[in-house]
Amino acid sequence: MGGMGPDATLDFMAKVIALTDSDRDQDHVHMIVDQDPTVPNRQVAISSGIDNVSPRLAEMARRLESAGAEFLVMVCNTAHVFMADALAAISIPFISIIGETVDEIGRVCPGAQKVGLMATDGCLDTNIYQDAVAASGRSAVVPDSANMKELMNLINSIKAGNQGEEVRQGMETVARALVDAGAEVIVAGCTEIPIVFEGNGFPVPVVASTNVLARRTVEFAMGRSPLPKNQT
Repeated sequence: MGGMGPDATLDFMAKVIALTDSDRDQDHVHMIVDQDPTVPNRQVAISSGIDNVSPRLAEMARRLESAGAEFLVMVCNTAHVFMADALAAISIPFISIIGETVDEIGRVCPGAQKVGLMATDGCLDTNIYQDAVAASGRSAVVPDSANMKELMNLINSIKAGNQGEEVRQGMETVARALVDAGAEVIVAGCTEIPIVFEGNGFPVPVVASTNVLARRTVEFAMGRSPLPKNQT
């Protein structure tokens, strides 16, 4: 489930391909992709309280199941807020990027207690990430208002096609502000962020949600990990 935004979906697919141990075409993961950038803006739906997103995600999920998908992933963190109707519409497992990303913290830096969250304002306003972090026994550190505004500007710049060094540096600046506020690990909880900032050389670990989802997708598709029941 993708297209929100298109570049993030392509980044995810490229990472799935790169993570696959292959010598020939037939070794790769069969991906059935519904790249639908016309899904309404998730931030607007959250702020307005008018949910015109859930029905579209349910349609997308049904299409993919009908096309033969054995499990679903969605390359958008914020859209997970609207997945309840989609889960009710399908019988195949759905792999939550949020659940997998928070689980990854325990593997990468099990001693970390304060998690810096870089995600959209709508995503953080719903507490979907903060609740998952709290359920893991950790506490969340979120951007202050100035850094949140800057983060949204950067995300929107990436969506508009600007993936240059200035945007990368801006992302790192927001991440450093979270470290200054006590974060011991950073979650790149928007799939636009890892396009420019994956945390290479950063002073604390960075868990990039796209990278985690790509790795887990390969593991599930190749049968290395058993598929879970539906999770949100």
